[in-house]
Amino acid sequence: MSELPGDDGASALIDAAVADALAERGFAVALEFLARGEIASLRADAERRRAAGEFHGARVGRGAAAQRDASIRGDEICWFDAPRASAAERALLARLDALRLALNRELFLGATEIEAHYACYAQGVGYARHLDRFRDDDARVISLVLYLNEAWRDEDGGALLLYASPEASEPAQEVAPRGGTLVAMRSDAIAHEVALARRERFSIAAWLRRRA
Repeated sequence: MSELPGDDGASALIDAAVADALAERGFAVALEFLARGEIASLRADAERRRAAGEFHGARVGRGAAAQRDASIRGDEICWFDAPRASAAERALLARLDALRLALNRELFLGATEIEAHYACYAQGVGYARHLDRFRDDDARVISLVLYLNEAWRDEDGGALLLYASPEASEPAQEVAPRGGTLVAMRSDAIAHEVALARRERFSIAAWLRRRA
């Protein structure tokens, strides 16, 4: 099962279902990972940070070789962590940490930490097909995407295309970026891309990481 409905009182059930789907297919989609009020607070924090100039153009690659290439990815991002987080951001990080513990228990991941950033895709912007794990760094174990968009329609585009393997020619599933939906995927195995959006699109990308 890849689409997993949930509610505020069923976090443990959601986490268990995510673990089952990850074990079976390498990815999972939880349609209501957070409540609407929590999503609205995170979206407000994202817009506040953007207005304050905290977002910057995302780069491709890492370290000194990283560069801006809008033909590959055109999103703007803003990293955040617990020491400088808002109340809503701290609550999200705590919720993701509970998911980390559940996945460690069920899948023996050995993930020890979380990193997260906001991402904003302007109209006409996407992200080409890629894997989230660097060739020389296997710290990222599970990739997570949480969507912050209200009233998103299919015709707005911006879907996340999930490929069951790096070699797959057709996506196994397309996920609309509707607010509250969480996607989890194995960082080393599930290639994915962001289709061009026809309106501004906000999300949070996060990774469960293990020690190098």
